[in-house]
Amino acid sequence: MSGKTYTIRTMTLEDYEGLRALWMTIRGFGIRSIDDSREGVERFLGRNPATSVVAVAEDGAIVGGILCGHDGRRGCLYHVCVRADYRRLGIGKAMVVHCMNALRREQINKVSLIAFTQNDVGNAFWNCIGWTRREDLNYYDFTLNEENITAFNQ
Repeated sequence: MSGKTYTIRTMTLEDYEGLRALWMTIRGFGIRSIDDSREGVERFLGRNPATSVVAVAEDGAIVGGILCGHDGRRGCLYHVCVRADYRRLGIGKAMVVHCMNALRREQINKVSLIAFTQNDVGNAFWNCIGWTRREDLNYYDFTLNEENITAFNQ
């Protein structure tokens, strides 16, 4: 046993500073200037108040988080992360289960996510917990706001 204890709970806007601090510790993590700002996360949580999750260490630090929402048809997981020194304790899987249960309560039947191809840790995690990698589609996006820039942590 690692001796590290944590709780999993629904995310609130009060978690933002701790969540952002966590994001900044993760190498290769992409943070969008508008979408991932306090205002952007507030907008997301306002639309999806019961589906996002954080893992909180005994000292109150945010050590994991998932932005989780849906459009009424399909759920989506964004920014799934666990602090490096809290990995391999089951936190990631527990947070995913929390999100899935929240989506089920909202009658959502399918969930998707995007993992960058070079995210070896993330891709190994998703494969390990039974998610299916799709090879039958192409992913497209279109930028509506050029000011919403992604910066990647080094």
